[in-house]
Parts: sequence; structure tokens; C-alpha cells
Amino acid sequence: MDEKTGIITFKGNPMTLLGHGLAVGDAAPDFAVVDNGLAVVTLSSYSGKIKIISSVPSLDTPVCDTETRRFNQEASSLPGDIVVLTVSLDLPFAQKRWCGAAGIDKVVTLSDYRERSFGLGYGMLIKELLLLTRAVFVVDAANIIRYIQIVPEVTAEPDYTAAIAAAKALL
Repeated sequence: MDEKTGIITFKGNPMTLLGHGLAVGDAAPDFAVVDNGLAVVTLSSYSGKIKIISSVPSLDTPVCDTETRRFNQEASSLPGDIVVLTVSLDLPFAQKRWCGAAGIDKVVTLSDYRERSFGLGYGMLIKELLLLTRAVFVVDAANIIRYIQIVPEVTAEPDYTAAIAAAKALL
């Protein structure tokens, strides 16, 4: 398994990312995650759509909460060709509860708790914490990665404007 260092920190402490390294222009790896109803969801479940995939450590933390609420707000003004997915290792039950309490209705929350196939396939699993790191991928309708933002400090927010602009540029 690939290990990458020097990319992220958590509260200033260097962390190790596990999984494959990806670059803009690469084919987006398939994954098998679980939706809030326990159904398996794969990359091909969103075939033909532009995908903004937000990877977060846990919805029950302040920055992940803020980020997902912001993407939900942004998603309300995006065309139907763009879908916003938030992937974490939170259990689907916790994601469903959190979404209900937070009024999240535009972002699709998905859990990678079973196989870590998203975390490892996209190189986003933090070895020391066994959580996903904060990152945003924009994947076009043909499943090619067009934008990657790995947030250097896990406790910081991503650049929402750049991610949204990258997705809109694919329309």
C-alpha cells in the first residue's frame, strides 16, 4: 500500500496518507460506498454527471459541519448536471441523523466505513487517525479527474470558490 508524507498536517502534526496518488487527468477510481439507506453506491451511480466529491474526516466536527453546510448551500444554485457528494467514514446512521438535524438536502452523504475503497483508491485515508483527510475532487461526466484540492491542514476549510468554478467550467 502506498504511503505519502509531507502532504497534510492535523493540528500542525505531520500525517501519512494511505492509498494511490492521483493527478488531474487521471481516470477517477471506482469505489463502493454506502448511502444513508445502506445501499451500495459506486462512481458509476453518477454516470453522466459532473461530480464534486468532498472528502471529510467526520460530519460531527465543526469544520466538516461548516464545509458540508456550505456545499449544500452552493449546490442549491448548481445545475442538475452537477452532483455534490460528501464522503466520510461516519456510519450511515450518523450521517442520516446529522443531515436531518442540519437540513442538508442537496449534498449526498456517503459512508466509506465498509471497505475504505474511496479512501484508499483516492489516497485520502489518514494512517494515524484512520479517517479520511479533507479534500475536494471534481470529476467530469466521463469520470476523468479535472480538479484536486487536498487541504494541507485537516482542520482548515477548502477553497469552495475554486471547486465550484472547476465544476461549472465543465458544463
